[in-house]
Amino acid sequence: MKLSEIKTHLANLNELEFHLPDGSAVPAHFHVTEVGQISKRFIDCGGTVRKEEVINFQLWEDGDFDHRLGASKLLSIISLSERLLNLEDHEIEVEYQGVTIGKYGLDFDGKSFILTNTMTDCLAKDQCGIPPEKAKIRLGANQACTPGGGCC
Repeated sequence: MKLSEIKTHLANLNELEFHLPDGSAVPAHFHVTEVGQISKRFIDCGGTVRKEEVINFQLWEDGDFDHRLGASKLLSIISLSERLLNLEDHEIEVEYQGVTIGKYGLDFDGKSFILTNTMTDCLAKDQCGIPPEKAKIRLGANQACTPGGGCC
């Protein structure tokens, strides 16, 4: 989800809910402690220089059980961040404390924001000798698998 998309969703919400990938709710007394833009410049294992930019939200919760962050308040925090930091419309990355700091993508189900799992990947598979993923073939009830037929 991009920054422009979360702003559109927030404008239509009264209550603000975030859920983890397993469906459990982030406690209602969470804070958004940071909004920023992160720029990462790196080299992949194939020697290509790359740049990645994301908008980062940090969700945090502690013993302040009376705190409730509403959608309009988060929208005002984002607006202030855009003005002061000149934020661009990049994908959002959400940090949330589990056993260690987890980094998540963000989605919306019409009512709540959903933290989505992210995965590492090799960006230079062709340079590393990693073969491309083979196409999966679905065998029907009337199809036979024969040697050299490409189905096994």
